[in-house]
Amino acid sequence: MKTRLGCLSNKSDSCSDFSEFLPPGPERSARYLKLSPDEVTKWADSFDVLLSNKYGLAAFRTFLKTEFSDENIEFWLACEDYKKIKSPAKLVSKANKIYNEFIDVKAPREVNIDFRTRQDTKQKLLEPISSSLNEIQAKVYSLMEKDSYPRFLRSKCYQDLLNRTQMYCQRKSV
Repeated sequence: MKTRLGCLSNKSDSCSDFSEFLPPGPERSARYLKLSPDEVTKWADSFDVLLSNKYGLAAFRTFLKTEFSDENIEFWLACEDYKKIKSPAKLVSKANKIYNEFIDVKAPREVNIDFRTRQDTKQKLLEPISSSLNEIQAKVYSLMEKDSYPRFLRSKCYQDLLNRTQMYCQRKSV
């Protein structure tokens, strides 16, 4: 509860510490030091570049949490996992889990999609195949790319991270 309340008190544009979105594990600072300013700058090249970088993805997820819209990236990631499933039985199970968590109108982490897409997806998931979620995943991706991604690039979180990596690199070269 304390963590939740702390999160509510943060401004949506704040990301005070890079370690907040580093993957858990020892030597977080060592991971931070491995990030170059070029790497962080490249995240602004395209949304695909950001999502394909594990630290970029982690930073974006943290940013979305501050905006209370992390269901979008979590849904997109769940769809990525879903597409890799080969077993028909596991496809059915994962499809039901994704539908119940993200797509159903009563889902706890409902993604913002139109009625037609929701209904089409529900029909496709009656007999799921690996591409059943492609349309809805593309719509959520587009929403993040056009809305959340530009806000992330303008955010204090991203700007601070970019500045920190540049300062660290300058200190290191002196």
